[in-house]
Amino acid sequence: MKIFIDTNIFLDLLLKRVQYKEAVTLLNAVEKGLFEATILDITLLNIDYVAKKQVTEIRAYISAINSIVTVLGADNESIKLALKIDNNDLEDNLQYIAAKNSKCALIITNDKNFYNNDIPLYSSQSFINKYL
Repeated sequence: MKIFIDTNIFLDLLLKRVQYKEAVTLLNAVEKGLFEATILDITLLNIDYVAKKQVTEIRAYISAINSIVTVLGADNESIKLALKIDNNDLEDNLQYIAAKNSKCALIITNDKNFYNNDIPLYSSQSFINKYL
C-alpha cells in the first residue's frame, strides 16, 4: 500500500515528541517494506531547518529517511492547485496534492488541521491501530 507521510511524523521521532513511539513503529514498518512511503521534497528541507539547531547528526537522519521513502517534487501545476485550496497552510496543501497525484491510499499526519478532501487521514496512532 502506498502511503504519504507528513513532515510532523519525522519530527515527532527526531525531537522525541509525544508521538515518538508511534513514529518509530511506523517508520520501522516502512523500512521493512510493509508500506511504500512517499513524502514531498520540502519535508527534508523542513526537517533540516527545524531540527538542525537541536540535533547534531541531522544529515544522517535525513539520509536515513531518504533511503526508505520516495521523495516527490512540487511542480508549477501542483503549486497552482495548492494555492487554490481554501486552507492557509500551503505546505499541507502541497503535500495533499502530491499524495493525490501519486495515488497514495492515505495520509499519515498528527496535524489535526491538515487539509483533506478525498484521501483518508490517519494519525500515527490510528494508522498503527488499523494496519499494524
